This record gives sequence, C-alpha cells and structure tokens, in this order.
Amino acid sequence: MNTQATALAHPNIAFIKYWGLADQDRSLPANGSISMNLGPLATITRVACDPRLQEDTLTLNGQPVTGQGLARVQRFMDRIRNLAHQNRYAHITSENNFPIGTGLASSASGFAALALAGTAALGMELSQRELTALARFGSGSACRSIPGGFVEWRVDPTSGETYAQTIAPADHWDLADCIVILSEAHKPVGSEAGMRRAATSPLQAARVQDADRRLEICRGAILRRDFDALAAVTELDSNLMHAVMMTSEPPLYYWLPDSLAVMHTVKSWQHEGLEVTFTLDAGPNVHVITTQALMGEVTGRLRQLPGVLDVLNALPAGPARLLQD
Repeated sequence: MNTQATALAHPNIAFIKYWGLADQDRSLPANGSISMNLGPLATITRVACDPRLQEDTLTLNGQPVTGQGLARVQRFMDRIRNLAHQNRYAHITSENNFPIGTGLASSASGFAALALAGTAALGMELSQRELTALARFGSGSACRSIPGGFVEWRVDPTSGETYAQTIAPADHWDLADCIVILSEAHKPVGSEAGMRRAATSPLQAARVQDADRRLEICRGAILRRDFDALAAVTELDSNLMHAVMMTSEPPLYYWLPDSLAVMHTVKSWQHEGLEVTFTLDAGPNVHVITTQALMGEVTGRLRQLPGVLDVLNALPAGPARLLQD
C-alpha cells in the first residue's frame, strides 16, 4: 500500500471567471469557466502518511502552517480519507515557485496537487474527471488545474455533475501570459471568503445569466485561435467579476491604482495594433495575455511601467502529474 506520493500542478488564469457558488454544500459554481494552465509556474506537494500522527501537518514554502490554513487542508484530506475508507494522517509539504495569496491562483495549483498526491498516498487511482470533481472542494478553480492546456469547468444541467476537461491541449495556441507583479502582499480577503459575498451584489445575477454566451464566445475563440475575439470577451469577463466584487456587501477592492494604469496602457497598445489583452483574478496583479512571438517585447514594455515589481512569463502548460519520490 502506498504511504507517500508527490504531485506537481500548475496554476491557471481564467478567461471566463468562476465567482460565486450556486450550491455551497456541493461546491457547485454559479457559472462555468474557462482557463489556461500556466507553466513553468507550479506547486509541488508531497503527502507522507505517518501512523504516529493524530492529525495532518502542513508546511508551506518551508514554514509550518497552523490555524485556518491548516484546517482547510485537513478538511480536504478528511474528504480524501472518506473516499478511501481509511483513517491515515499525513505530513504535507508544499512548495510554490511563484507568490502566493496575490491573485495568481496558488490555491488552484495547491489543491490540484494535493488532490492527486493525497489520493495516491492513500492508494487510490482516480480518473482525471474524478480528480477534477474532488479538487473543487479544496478550491473551485483547482479543478481546472487537473487537466492540461485550455480547460473548461462545466456543470451538467441534467445531472448536476460538475467536472473540468481539456478543450484544447497546451500546444494548440502559442499564447503567453506576462504576469505583472504589482504587490506580493497577501490579500486581506481571500478568494474563498470573497466569493461568499457574490450574491450580495445586484450585478451578480446579470453576470451569471450572461455567462453561457461568454463561454461560447471564449470557447470558439480558443478553438479558432482568434485573438481579437478572445481579448474582447476576456476583458469583459474580468471587468464583470470585479464589478461584482466592488458592489458586494461589504465591497471588495482588489485593484490597486497601478493595476488600473496597466489596464489603460494595455488598451493603448491595442490601439497601436499590438495583440495584447488583460485579465485580473482576485488580486491586484495583472495578467497580460499576448502571443509567444510578442512576449519579449510586451515584457520589456511592462517592466518600464511605474509600480511594476516584476514580470513573470508563463506559457500554456500540461496537466497535474505524479512525480517520482
């Protein structure tokens, strides 16, 4: 029987956002979403079962984690133990090669890696679809970090089953994500807590009602490799999500003044004819999407902007995978 396993998963950037739950207990999203996995950004998580333990332990980037962060991981491991019909506890160690808690989807890659390593350490072999359904209970967007490339998180309207699947592999389109780091501070309100406020916004119902239309546009743009169509729907969807955040009770303001400045600059570059667009997750850092051919030029331009601490380059990446211990 396996006693330990190590897995790697990539964060993802959503073109069509997940924000808000239709069913809290079942972790069903209010709307579907589409994203792109981002490499070489990655989380590597090791789960090592230890019969001497009475509860799970967690070390993140070399630091022991206690309190709510540990409790969230322990609840997720309880779900895995229930599935495996086992009661073994584990030392969990996780490392990220990118900033966490700043809107770069560290919880997505973290819980995707934990879902894969945790089930493997307890001797389970789940299908990719089953893993996506499991990972969402740790973090909704984690389900999109299980498959590779361009991924859609769907809810079957008939059965209510929810899962994520690849709609195009990583090598389908030579896009690049130039991630503008404006702050490495841990955000005071995390995505999970912020999402619970979504229903308090008068704009959320309209955002959800229009989601299927935006999903169809985005899916088609990716399959056709139509950058202009992708840019238009990506910016619209990002702005809609942040409008919901800003009009929730109490409101959430994830943008910084420099975030807005980058967005304005990207719009001016579009008018020059540059293939470039932007999107922001629940944080101040701006994902500037372009082509791999233009990545160097766009990165150089972004580094000249006020307030920019760093620019990370990411390309479409593959699925979560087990590593050899």
